Parts: sequence; structure tokens; C-alpha cells
Amino acid sequence: ARDPRFNILLLPQNVGKRKAQIAAIRRSAGDMVLNVDSDTILASDVIRKLVPKMQDPAVGAAMGQLTARNRNDSWLTRLIDMEYWLACNEERAAQARFGAVMCCCGPCAIYRRSALASLLDQYESQYFRGKPSDFGEDRHLTILMLKAGFRTEYVPSAIAATVVPNKLGPYLRQQLRWARSTYRDTLLGLRLLPNLHRFLTLDVVGQNLGPLLLALSVLTGLAQLALTGTVPWLASLMIVAMTMIHCSVVALRARQRRFLGFSLHAFINIFLL
Repeated sequence: ARDPRFNILLLPQNVGKRKAQIAAIRRSAGDMVLNVDSDTILASDVIRKLVPKMQDPAVGAAMGQLTARNRNDSWLTRLIDMEYWLACNEERAAQARFGAVMCCCGPCAIYRRSALASLLDQYESQYFRGKPSDFGEDRHLTILMLKAGFRTEYVPSAIAATVVPNKLGPYLRQQLRWARSTYRDTLLGLRLLPNLHRFLTLDVVGQNLGPLLLALSVLTGLAQLALTGTVPWLASLMIVAMTMIHCSVVALRARQRRFLGFSLHAFINIFLL
């Protein structure tokens, strides 16, 4: 706080992430705004890696790659670390090929301040079902950027280590909160899809329908088991095969055998999420 380069803003009360962000953005003066969540440590070269991507005036935001800072705490944190790798280096990296990362994650995201300034009123006044929104800030701000015509990018070499839940209960609550944000902002951003590449439309539809179809498959299989006493072997083997193929391909791409263990996450995905 004694460093003259920094101006610490202390709000009179906890008003939530969104209003805290807005207060800081409105007091800022630089060309770029870097958002870092409080449980995150950045690599020393993150800003040097992110800023070149922002030299293109068409780019409104860019995010770095996330890792689990407490990866070695438990079996769950190891799985989450792999989940983050997949989310960044499969999903975000694919979306970045078309300049439309659909969610620039809060632990490490840089924004063009002039773009933010034009979106703050929309960002601040978001309502859902008649109530002010208090979740899903990162995804909503990214959707606003895309709707305003800006590109959003991913920089895999900009590494940010963030603390992840090390117990199943907090992890499931976090995932529920993120799922709500995904479904809500997909509804709000449906008009955006026709202007994006066909792959992105397929990607967004898959993200939203995939979990619902998986849940329907599980319920159908359980009903078959209860009503007929027969096990849905074909559906079960299909899920196992898809899981193992996916994990094997990722293990080859990342050159890390640990990704074969990510198949354990399928049990959480199928029976809990």
C-alpha cells in the first residue's frame, strides 16, 4: 500500500465482486485492466505474455492458462487441475481459433479499458428473473465484449495458479454456480451465435445440451434396470469407451500419463454433476 504505483480502494462494505470491479475500473487510467482473483498467484511474466495479444485494437479481452495452486492436496485437486488444463487447452484454445473465447476466467484476464468503459452500465445493471445478478460475472462480461464486436483471446503461456476446492461439497457447489452462469448467459447470448463461426455455435450448443443428454441417459439406464432387471450394457460401454478415448488423446497431446487418471472424473460427472 505504500508503493506510489498502487492505489488501494477500500469499500465501506462487501458489495460483491461485480461492484468492486466496477469501482476499480472507474478509478483506473491505464489502457489495460488486469483482473486477478484474490486466491490466485500469477507467474512473473504474465503481463508480458498477455499485453502483446492486446495490441490488436479488435481484441477486447484475453485470458491466461489456469492451474491448481494446491494441486497436491488431494485426489480431487489433482482431478481439478487436469480439468482446468482441459478447459483451457481444449475448450478455450479451440474457441480462440475463432477469436471468441466464451468466458475469460477471473483468475487471470486482461481487458481493454476503453471497451470496458462502454459496457459498465450494462454490466452493473444485469438482472435475471427480476433480481440483480450476483454470480457469473466473468462469463457475462465476456459475452458483453463479444456482443459489442470485440474479439476475446487465450494465451496458454500466461500461467496463473489458483486455489481450487479440496473437498467434494464445496466443489459441487462451485460447479452448480458455474453451470447456472453457463445456462443463463447462453440464453442471453443466443442472438450472438449467428454472427459467430459455425464451430462456436456447435460448441455452445454442445456445452448446454451435453450434460442434459448425459443425465437423461443415466436416468433412462436406471429406469431400465429397475423395470426390467437388465443392465444397459451398450450405453455403459459407450460412456466408458468415450471417456478412455478422450483421456488417452489428452495424455498423448500433453505428454503426461496422469491424464489417464482423469477418467475417474467421469463418476463425479455422471452421478453427482
